[in-house]
Order: sequence, then structure tokens, then C-alpha cells
Amino acid sequence: MMSLQNFTRENSETSAPASNSSIAADHKQWVCITCGYNMIDEMPDVCPFCGASHDKFVAWDEAERIYQVTPHRVNDYVVQLLSVPRLGIEHAAYLIETDDGAVLIDCPSAFNRDLEPVKAIYFTHKDFLGASNQYRELWGAKVYLHALDTEIPIAKPFPVDRPFDGDFTEHGIEAFHIGGHSPGFTMYIYKKVLFICDYAFPPGDKMRFNPFGPQQETRDRATRILEIISERSLETVCGYNFIAEFNSWREDFKNLFD
Repeated sequence: MMSLQNFTRENSETSAPASNSSIAADHKQWVCITCGYNMIDEMPDVCPFCGASHDKFVAWDEAERIYQVTPHRVNDYVVQLLSVPRLGIEHAAYLIETDDGAVLIDCPSAFNRDLEPVKAIYFTHKDFLGASNQYRELWGAKVYLHALDTEIPIAKPFPVDRPFDGDFTEHGIEAFHIGGHSPGFTMYIYKKVLFICDYAFPPGDKMRFNPFGPQQETRDRATRILEIISERSLETVCGYNFIAEFNSWREDFKNLFD
């Protein structure tokens, strides 16, 4: 099992087909330091995610110099990844050390080429695709996003290898299509951990459904989340900017329906 010390490589070797030099310095990609969103190709006037003006953008290679993607251990097989310093409202990515190798749930907003390679990047939804295109190029990792979310304009510049439809299980990770907040919103379960991203936040008595997106559909589709987790003996919930104890999080989530 990968240690925190070994999570960043001490040499330049990688199992991916692309070399470090293939990530060209003139690669057209910009990062919004207000929210952490990555923009591919020509610089837009405003961030397509948060609306910040282009004076809040930095080139991806400048972001790589400024922001270090840093691991924080969640348990024996899950690591949370966040940039240091924090990159806007960047939400966390999570690395799972499966028996088949390492995979990501969502992707870091900053590109750091010295991270350990992963086999796949599974997205909960289309809002924070991070630097997935660059990690895909560097590592040869397969990118997964629900087919309904691939059709949304903000997601179209990002390459997706596996536009899935419905539920699936791979590398011991269970994927459940929920919908609601985004058409393709998908939650994941691996062993004792639920990966829920930002469907509802924050933990505690102030929890609310994500206010962006169709509110009634988000609420209606959340009943499937309750059905799935009611039969599970889980321990931890990994969200977009929080890690919570499962039983207390579930009670907060149930209260949203009262």
C-alpha cells in the first residue's frame, strides 16, 4: 500500500506512455485562482464556472509552480488531495489505493507532474474536471464521466475515455448514477467510504442540498442516495471540502427531507 512519503515520486519514472516533456510549455490552459477551474485553449474573458475576470487567471505551468497538490491521509486506503496554498474554492480529489492500483475520485485543480500515476479518474460530475486532461496525457489514465454530463458545454473541452451510463463496479469501486444536481451526478462507494462530493453540504445542522441546479430534482433524486446507504455499514463520507463520520452525516442528510 502506498505511503504518504511515496505518494510523490522521488524520480522521473512513470508507467504512463507520455513523457514529462510531452506536457508542452505552450499548452493553452488557464486556471482561475478564484475557483480553481481549468480552461482549455484560448483564454476566455471570464471564467465559465464562477464568472471571475481573466485577470484572475494564471497559466497552467505558473499554477504548477505556485500550488503543490498535497496528500492528507483519510484512512488506510484513501488519501485526500488539495492544493497548498488552497486554489480558490477548489474541491478535494481523493486517491483510492485499490487492490488493482491507484485511482482518483475527481481530479486536482492544479497539475503537478511529480504525483504518482493512477489507472483511472472517476468523476462525480462535470463541475470540477480539474487538470484531468493533463494527468490523462501524462499517465495514460482513463477518464470516466457520466454520458449525460459530457454533453454539457462546460465539459466538452475535456477528453473523456469512458462516458458511462448508469451504475457499474470496477476496481472494487461501486458507482451509482444519482442525477439531480447535474444530469450525470454519480456517487461512489469503496469499502467503508462514501464519496458524495457536493450533493449536500456542509456537514452538521446547517447541511443543505446543493443550491445550484434543479432543486426539486436534486431533492427527488436524493431519495436514491438514502436507499443505497441505508443498507450499508460505512464509516466515512468524503465531500468536496470535508471529511465526515458516516452515521452523523447520514442523520443530517435524512433531516433534509423533514
